[in-house]
Amino acid sequence: MTFIQVIECRTRRMDELNRLMDAWVEATQGKRTATHSVVGRDRADSTHVVEIVEFPSHEEAMQNSHLPETEGIFREMLDLCEGEPSFTDLDVMRDEQLNKIVVRSYFEDVINPRNIDGMDGMCTCDYREHSPAMSSYDLGLAQAKAETKEITAALRPELTVESMVAEGEMVCVRLSVKGRHVGTFAGVEATGKEISGTGQITFRCEGGRLAESWWNMDERGVLEQVGALKG
Repeated sequence: MTFIQVIECRTRRMDELNRLMDAWVEATQGKRTATHSVVGRDRADSTHVVEIVEFPSHEEAMQNSHLPETEGIFREMLDLCEGEPSFTDLDVMRDEQLNKIVVRSYFEDVINPRNIDGMDGMCTCDYREHSPAMSSYDLGLAQAKAETKEITAALRPELTVESMVAEGEMVCVRLSVKGRHVGTFAGVEATGKEISGTGQITFRCEGGRLAESWWNMDERGVLEQVGALKG
């Protein structure tokens, strides 16, 4: 189970504390078990600093705490703080990266059921789509919808999310796709052939909606499978 440690302290020496944290990261390279760290300062009290550190498990957090480098850094941290830091240990009960939920819903509620008009409620009004498979590498929402309707009607694709990575407003997705060639695609009339492939898409989210996307699908492989290109 993912484990979170919340460390709170008060300091007027934030620059020195930042340098100390950088030194810890460098000293524990290849040894530390922490996977993610966020440091924030209280807007209402600039001396109040909070660090949130994520670990794969409580056991691995303890391994991290017992590193000689960690113990040394902690002693130096005490000298920079006003009073002793407090620690709160949390077992993660829910972990919802909201942008990931929006992206997954795009495939499950829009693409796979071919409900392309659903993009209206899921995308920003100035949404931009970038894909070498489209008529232009920079499409607005209306044109992206129109061309997506044509592709999904011709190939009936079902996209499966194999993995997702999110950082800030960006979500990167690794996909597999299966479908059937049931309509004219790339000038080739329906063959009834099954198709399959892989792809990678990066989305930029804004206010809980999709604002931009960059598509890299195995278009050549699909064209070969429907007979538009020779392998």
